[in-house]
Amino acid sequence: MFPRIREITNSLGERLRVSIEEHPSGALIVLERPDKADRPRLLLDGYGVDILSGFIMSARLAVPHGMPDEQIDGLFATQFELHTGSAATIMMRQNDGARFELAAPFWDRLYAELCLIAAHARAITHRGDARVH
Repeated sequence: MFPRIREITNSLGERLRVSIEEHPSGALIVLERPDKADRPRLLLDGYGVDILSGFIMSARLAVPHGMPDEQIDGLFATQFELHTGSAATIMMRQNDGARFELAAPFWDRLYAELCLIAAHARAITHRGDARVH
């Protein structure tokens, strides 16, 4: 089954790649923008995926107004911010300096994909736990 890779194309023709890989901590979810010159990447564990899913839904409900930032700690520490300027965007920054922008046209399809990938991530983590015990 792995690696599992999905590409999402929004109404503007932009591409977002979502993949899941096994990782010593359980599972690693990778978001990439292969259509951008700098090819930004964001790495999240299951906790980060859960927070991103909730943040996407909260952002959908908040726009055109703002909302508080979210911060997660751990191996893949990330700050989530909603920017509501001319185009609503979720901006994510990781402690290693990686920055990742997620424009509103991606939100709905990415939210659905994150629901699926979170289940796969939990299964990978549980299998890893079973091997350890």
